[in-house]
Amino acid sequence: MPEPIAPIIFSPILKRIIWGGRRLGDRLGKSIGLENDYAESWELVDRTDNQSTVESGSFAGLTIAQLLSAYPQELMGRHANITQFPLLLKYLDCNRVLSVQVHPADDYALKMAKPDLGKTEAWYIVNAEPESVIYAGLKAGVDRSALADAVANGETESVLHSFKPVAGQCVFIPAGTVHALGDGLLVAEVQQSSDTTFRLFDWNRVDAAGNSRQLHIEQSLEVTDFERGPIDPQTPQSNLDGWETLVNCDKFSLRRAQNSPAKTFQTGGDDAPVVLMVTKGSLVLEGKNWQPQTFSAGQTVLLPAKSGEATIHLAGDETNVLEVCLP
Repeated sequence: MPEPIAPIIFSPILKRIIWGGRRLGDRLGKSIGLENDYAESWELVDRTDNQSTVESGSFAGLTIAQLLSAYPQELMGRHANITQFPLLLKYLDCNRVLSVQVHPADDYALKMAKPDLGKTEAWYIVNAEPESVIYAGLKAGVDRSALADAVANGETESVLHSFKPVAGQCVFIPAGTVHALGDGLLVAEVQQSSDTTFRLFDWNRVDAAGNSRQLHIEQSLEVTDFERGPIDPQTPQSNLDGWETLVNCDKFSLRRAQNSPAKTFQTGGDDAPVVLMVTKGSLVLEGKNWQPQTFSAGQTVLLPAKSGEATIHLAGDETNVLEVCLP
């Protein structure tokens, strides 16, 4: 079997959750059914209970874990010592406000009864309705006691910092940040590969039987970073090569390319894997060792480390692509 050099496409894992909708299909071309609750499309994931599977080509049917085990150097390059792909990439269709949550950092998560990674994440706003809201961080001066009192009184929203996002903005949510996505949002999410979420508040909602969802108030208070304060959208940093850096942290880097004014961008060539998420429009990806391939909105592609440098040709005037790299 050949080595993984050409771009790899994985079959998305669709998640139906009560707060979902239909935009994953209508806006991003996902193969959804007739239901109205498609909430998440997991584009790339390497966890025991969820495994991305190669969609086509020489490696069709193999999971990301199997690829990583068989071809660590070819896939991961200078990160070949990593035995599990450390990031999880997904799209979210939020048709209802999500619960108020906080995620622990690595040191806390690794000491839990079921050890896990912490969760630092970033949201890229693909689409937002005019009245959509994001809750990110606590208002200035809110300490543990003030947050605990607000939760106990069913008034958590009163201590949360919020703003109305617009398409194209990026929000960085380090571990320990209290947050919630509001309704009317279509979001691309980059996060550590973690399933550890502490739910602080669920808007006083109950199910048909009058039951509330489980909360994790003490754990949430324990892991919240009360020094962080309000979180606002990132300010993109323009680079000489045309890319815009949206996030650069110790877990991942996130950059954006769009048709303004350049149409051609370079990616890869750093002896490390690269993941590209096409959030709008279409592009042609060209490398030395494979035939040019076209990708459109909603598609996610993994470039193995051994792919080397590749060229992205943006099509039309309305194409956006996100580049996700390991540090």
